[in-house]
Amino acid sequence: MSELTKLTLAAARDALKKKEISAVELTGAYLAEMAAGTALNTYVTVTAEKSMEMAKASDARLAKGAGGALEGLPLGIKDLFCTKDVLTTASSHILDGFRPPYESTVTANLWRDGAVMLGKLNNDEFAMGSSNETSFYGPVVNPWRRKGDATRLVPGGSSGGSSAAVAAKLCLAATATDTGGSIRQPAAFTGTVGIKPTYGRCSRWGIVAFASSLDQAGPITRDVRDAAIMLTSMAGHDEKDTTSVDRPVPDYEAALGQGVKGLRVGIPKEYRVDGMPAEIDALWSRGIEWLKAAGAEIKEVSLPHTKYALPTYYIVAPAECSSNLARYDGVRYGLRVEGRDITDMYEKTRAAGFGAEVRRRVLMGTYVLSAGYYDAYYLKAQKVRTLIARDFAAAFADVDVLLTPTAPSAAFGIGEKTDDPLSMYLNDVFTVPVNLAGLPGISVPAGLSSDGLPLGLQLIGRTFDEETLLRAAYAVEQAADFKAAPEAWWKA
Repeated sequence: MSELTKLTLAAARDALKKKEISAVELTGAYLAEMAAGTALNTYVTVTAEKSMEMAKASDARLAKGAGGALEGLPLGIKDLFCTKDVLTTASSHILDGFRPPYESTVTANLWRDGAVMLGKLNNDEFAMGSSNETSFYGPVVNPWRRKGDATRLVPGGSSGGSSAAVAAKLCLAATATDTGGSIRQPAAFTGTVGIKPTYGRCSRWGIVAFASSLDQAGPITRDVRDAAIMLTSMAGHDEKDTTSVDRPVPDYEAALGQGVKGLRVGIPKEYRVDGMPAEIDALWSRGIEWLKAAGAEIKEVSLPHTKYALPTYYIVAPAECSSNLARYDGVRYGLRVEGRDITDMYEKTRAAGFGAEVRRRVLMGTYVLSAGYYDAYYLKAQKVRTLIARDFAAAFADVDVLLTPTAPSAAFGIGEKTDDPLSMYLNDVFTVPVNLAGLPGISVPAGLSSDGLPLGLQLIGRTFDEETLLRAAYAVEQAADFKAAPEAWWKA
């Protein structure tokens, strides 16, 4: 591994500004690592030529002392973000050949600040999955392995390409999206940091939609400081997105290091679920002790409707997915399978273009929105969603942040849960309530399982209070002192 790729985003930024390294050297080092790391299947499109052009332009700006906040820093982009003239498929067969004539607002913000695009990262098809096994391009492989076991593990989903690429040092940081935990759970599985900001903090314009009232963009990075730097560039108001909130973006990096003395940390009693592994519970207890030792006040809180969050999510999200995915019909772009007439063409195109999990969710969503079941399922789920949001609002009247586990287990083997959708959906049990309430959440690597795999702790904050969330996350990170890294077996 090149010494250059060991630098964090913050360290690389500072080295570039001091002209100790060049953007071309840094980008070249990552392209070499990517070429050696194809066994992980993290990238679906590599933009090597474009990367070097962007790096040369960054070096020219840095030479004049005119670099942006992310000048010359090579990033991976989840294949859900539209990138102008660069293949964007949402890792689905139905978007074969789609090269958007426009740029997503989030990626446009990154290029405005001088970042370099290495390529597009694999993800679960249309972001539907918790393991990155539903991609048309095949599963992403977690760079971590269990002790003494060569079983290939999942990197979490849907942003598994992003989390695996960051963990394996195949990019400095990556964009990701989170609909029910798809930033935080992959971060927990790969020993990385993932933050889902408040709904409306980052523009959704130009991001391929799954469930529009839940989807939110955020970064996956190596540490909390890098997450703060990335979020500062990604966030901002966008007139093209009606759900984007018009409020100033703080300097999130400046919030770090302020400590947590006097901060009130809530521990939701309902998150102690039946059957939770002892090592997850022990990690949570350690996290509580770390924050207490740092001067935080610990308080138990109640979120009584938490037990309804998962079924509520799996009504609302498929309903919105069935509506959003109706546009993929073979008429205007992407895959087309010819038929006897237009209806036959629709049916054949969608049958060939969508994978099993996407078809399952479209069917579920269409069912709960149908005339006979709309009130019984969808309307009731929206009412429960309101109750879940009220629970959080009541808790945040007494505390500043909440601390919970991120996922109910460490990474599992590829293929272990593909035949059991319900077991797969349970991976999101600790993360989906945050999306239903539109709150910010972050996962921080905090320890290793008995098998030597990463485990994460989740912090949840008030709406648009990412500064306090990052402060608390930084304190957990400092206390955990997580230094473990996967061995580079994929290069053998």
